[in-house]
Amino acid sequence: MWLAHISHIEEKTAAHAMANGCGTGSLVGMANLQMSQETREFIRAHAGEDVRELALHAKRDVPGLDLPFALDQIAGHEIARTKLPQWAACEGIVYPPHLAMEQCSSQFTAEYKAQVAAQLVAGESEPTLVDLTGGFGVDFSAMVRGFAQGTYVERQEGLCEVARHNLRELGLGGRADVVCGDGVDHLEQMSPATLIYLDPARRDEHGARTYAIEDCTPNALALREQLLDKAPFVMIKLSPMLDWRKAIADFAGSVAQVHITATGNECKEIVVVLARGEHERVRVVCVNDAQRLEFEVGADSAGPWQRADVLDARELDAQRYLYEPNAAIMKAGAFGEITRNYDVRQIGANSHLFVSGHPLADFPGRAFEITALGTMNKRDVRQVLGGISAANVSVRNFPLTVQQLRRKLKLRDGGDVYLFATTVAGRHMLLRTRKMA
Repeated sequence: MWLAHISHIEEKTAAHAMANGCGTGSLVGMANLQMSQETREFIRAHAGEDVRELALHAKRDVPGLDLPFALDQIAGHEIARTKLPQWAACEGIVYPPHLAMEQCSSQFTAEYKAQVAAQLVAGESEPTLVDLTGGFGVDFSAMVRGFAQGTYVERQEGLCEVARHNLRELGLGGRADVVCGDGVDHLEQMSPATLIYLDPARRDEHGARTYAIEDCTPNALALREQLLDKAPFVMIKLSPMLDWRKAIADFAGSVAQVHITATGNECKEIVVVLARGEHERVRVVCVNDAQRLEFEVGADSAGPWQRADVLDARELDAQRYLYEPNAAIMKAGAFGEITRNYDVRQIGANSHLFVSGHPLADFPGRAFEITALGTMNKRDVRQVLGGISAANVSVRNFPLTVQQLRRKLKLRDGGDVYLFATTVAGRHMLLRTRKMA
């Protein structure tokens, strides 16, 4: 039965959606887990419908109907169908308000972190997990499956109530303890664990978004020694906007791994793994859906590292295929690793576009066939465009923005043509391409 045994959850949200786990901000007051028959029937009857239309036209005077809660459940389930399909398949799950659902981890990123955690504790007979920033519990529910026992810590009582319920619905109640309290306070008094996980809140007390590790709550930099005293491994989820090289330096030799995760070619998060001891080499893993690239950097990651091989401009005419690295690799800046691992060369030192004379089936990014190329002089432009009126335009190391170039070339956005503008040996070039499957 849809949401059987769940009842009314009072929704009292603070100015922002959630503090931990599912993003930032806070959700409070979700307690007294019961649901009326009227609310349950409304959810079942209107599953999949537009909640905005429902909010405008639904009868609000139905006795026993908690309309705000019902709308949250309908909207949450709709988002979960694509973002958290395993949760969506479980009828008993309780969903938070919309913003929290938009901000929480996806099933892909949560399961990837679970894989990383499982590899870290492989060989341990009874590994234990402590999540100090429980939130909605998506990451915890994925990770705890690889542990003998896990502890979810969250300071908001309403979230703890929801987590207890959802973990039971997911069949994890027997291996998961829910502690309602401050994560830092719990760290001070907890027993040793095998792995500690944190997803620090990335908003300040005024609700403004923050990115620096020391500006997040809790401050993982200040807790580094205490965390590693309680567990040999610590996983910390950080903003995708963060400079991961600086994070390695900030943690002063404690970083063993960095995972840069993207899905749908959008960088979603950076996860650093701290481990006891000094680490002179750091393993960096770039993941975009099924695409993966691994390499190592020195602990002094700000120092020089391998540069990409740059194409001799005289050879450009002989190139037939163009490649654009995926978002995780772009975030990593691992362009030297691209030319080391794949038979490609970069167009110009700062283009971050790569070319080859033959197709590569396994390049970690988008691949295109070059159909025409030329400079920005009028004759070349006419030849490259060939009368097209629309194109998908990208610029790399080029003096015009996409909008400016589109206006200059009188092109609408869209179509099957992909037009790249870049600079090669001081010359502004256009490359007309078609996307390869």
